[in-house]
Amino acid sequence: MDALEKIKKLQKEKGWSGTQLAERAGLSPSVVSMMYKRNNQPSIPTLQAICSAFGITVAQFFADSNVPPDLTPEQIRLLERWNSLTDEQKEALLALINSI
Repeated sequence: MDALEKIKKLQKEKGWSGTQLAERAGLSPSVVSMMYKRNNQPSIPTLQAICSAFGITVAQFFADSNVPPDLTPEQIRLLERWNSLTDEQKEALLALINSI
């Protein structure tokens, strides 16, 4: 799968429009739009910004698995559960963790 297809897949999973992706990645909406219209692969800085918006590293973006290497089974369970939380639930959980 090429980078554009992977970005589209991740976008679909999040339910984000191109404008939402651009906003969350700190990019101009025209950058995302032109990337798709011209079928251009993103530059490294653009890909880094997009990965950051998705909460993943560039290495995770290109990995065959959705699981980062060197995680314990407990850490994997935590990340899987984290990904199913809403933004509000994530904020509440982080506030709880920070209070400990």
